[in-house]
Amino acid sequence: SIGVTEEIVGRALKELTQRDEVVLATKAFYPMGDGPNDRGLSRKHLFSAIDASLCRLGVDYVDLFQIHRWDPDTPIEETLCALNDIVVAGKARYIGASSMYAWQFMKALCLSDQRGWARFVSMQNHYNLVYREEEREMMPLCREEGLGVIPWSPLARGFLAGNRRRDDWGTTKRSKNDKFAHNLYYTDADFNVVDRVVEVAKARGVSAAQISLAWLLAQPGVTAPIIGASKMDQLDQAVEALNIQLDDAECTALEEPYQPQPVRGHE
Repeated sequence: SIGVTEEIVGRALKELTQRDEVVLATKAFYPMGDGPNDRGLSRKHLFSAIDASLCRLGVDYVDLFQIHRWDPDTPIEETLCALNDIVVAGKARYIGASSMYAWQFMKALCLSDQRGWARFVSMQNHYNLVYREEEREMMPLCREEGLGVIPWSPLARGFLAGNRRRDDWGTTKRSKNDKFAHNLYYTDADFNVVDRVVEVAKARGVSAAQISLAWLLAQPGVTAPIIGASKMDQLDQAVEALNIQLDDAECTALEEPYQPQPVRGHE
């Protein structure tokens, strides 16, 4: 959105609530312009990114400043030093990471500890019922280090809502044209998981999306799944998922069809 979303959030903050009542998070890495310094995790871009975000949001600090990806073009030491200086300057209270391999995340944590820099407190990773490869290394690492897990795509870009079939991928524009989702999901094994989600949801009298979120919320270490709602009823359903406590039999039924797959989502 090139910052438009932050402008909308900034207006909402002024009109609807008090700043201290909100945990405000933003991220940096992706291009914000055409120049070579308008992207990535260099010191220059990180300082430009946080200042621009604060301006668009209309605040003097964010609670969580996250990096979108591991940047192969910038030494991680430069990135971590810049993030530490951003925290020291009061522009961000904490820093978080997103979408990287566990060895990369551990390297960053160790360097921060060695240099006495601000440490990542959270990991925003790709994790849901049809993509559970994070359970191999990243989830255990986050639990061991006491870090919050903030999964992106908790509903697999709508796939786990249960309204798509093997022979009919749906009627919405996103379901038909979302090539990113088509590359990540939609295998027979994935549809087997969705079938189980729908079964459990029907037995409970709730939506498939709520069951998918309830399962994710029950996983050790998960702090807050990142949901995307385009309608108020979707947001209401997501909040109601907090009240659903799945039993062991239901969790087993949901997890049993899963098939291991290559690690994806870090590109």
